[in-house]
Amino acid sequence: MDLQAEINWIQKALSESKDPTFIEAVKNMIQSMRKVKEKLSAEQKQEDILMAEAEVDIKAGRVYSTEEAHKIVDSWEL
Repeated sequence: MDLQAEINWIQKALSESKDPTFIEAVKNMIQSMRKVKEKLSAEQKQEDILMAEAEVDIKAGRVYSTEEAHKIVDSWEL
């Protein structure tokens, strides 16, 4: 079945349903999926910002070797 056929089938099933519990469950599922999508979008946006900042740091030579990074971490008081 193609996507439009799937959508049509779902719409038909919803319009024929007289079960408020079923309709509420579908509604809740859609709302939950939208919240997840919004959260992922915000996380992706933040990741893109961090990657852009990292690229600027790399181009400016603000980088550490693995050995230097280990020394820095070892100097931290935990």
